[in-house]
Amino acid sequence: MNTFKKIASVFAAAAMALSLAACSSSNGSSAASDSTDDSSAASGSYRTVDQIKESGEITIGVFSDKNPFGYVDNDGTFQGYDVYFADRIAKDLGVELKLVPVEAASRVEFLETAKVDIILANFTVTDERKEKVDFALPYMKVALGVVSPDSAIITDAEQLNGKTLIVVKGTTAESYFTENYPDVKLQKYDEYNEAYSALQDGRGDAFSTDNTEVLAWAMNNPGFTVGVESLGSTDAIAPAVTKGNETLLNWINDEITALADEQFFHADYDATLASVYGDNVDKDSLVVEGGVM
Repeated sequence: MNTFKKIASVFAAAAMALSLAACSSSNGSSAASDSTDDSSAASGSYRTVDQIKESGEITIGVFSDKNPFGYVDNDGTFQGYDVYFADRIAKDLGVELKLVPVEAASRVEFLETAKVDIILANFTVTDERKEKVDFALPYMKVALGVVSPDSAIITDAEQLNGKTLIVVKGTTAESYFTENYPDVKLQKYDEYNEAYSALQDGRGDAFSTDNTEVLAWAMNNPGFTVGVESLGSTDAIAPAVTKGNETLLNWINDEITALADEQFFHADYDATLASVYGDNVDKDSLVVEGGVM
């Protein structure tokens, strides 16, 4: 399946129109609790860069079930593209890394209640989300995809009218189909593992989420095909911080800009995604360096 090469041109064209104003865990950290001990968590405030450094620890929210971007392996260790970046952030800040598992629908709430300092959970930048959190520069680009059983492949979103589409709550897939395809019946789940199980069990006709993820999943799950490889706009994936936390936002932006000199996110891809996508992937169709789409 040469899917990424097929969509590379789509990404490249859309990227020209896009503009944004803007693992210690992979070495052995295990899943953390869903809350922090810092007093800021109770007040719903945020921690500045100086406060994070003084505490000696940064808390970053990542997925625990979205392979290959954020997941927990069989040893109980976080792995993935986002986790690799989280590890580098902690290293360059000179602090320990505490990873907190989040669900798609809880990402904003975890920032608003100061349960985490940063969200690095495959977070797509949208106007609605920008009203609630502050996004840093992008480090990846993505569109939506639709995966379905080989016995009834969905090749066009229109084919889903009157059918059941599986989505994860709080994702761009949920909002996209709600706004653009009201005749599609959405079956919503809190976690990605639940959504994939529902697809495998035949509880829905298809599943939609980021095309990068469904393409990887279909490669490892015979009997399923990504019939819609690129749907909607090409969007940015970026870190997010609590609204108003300018010191941390500026630090992350400077970090992403500086990391371009060493092509950090290409190295991240090689370390975490290359083995998944193999030769079928044009990494430049996914990776963003220096925040430049």
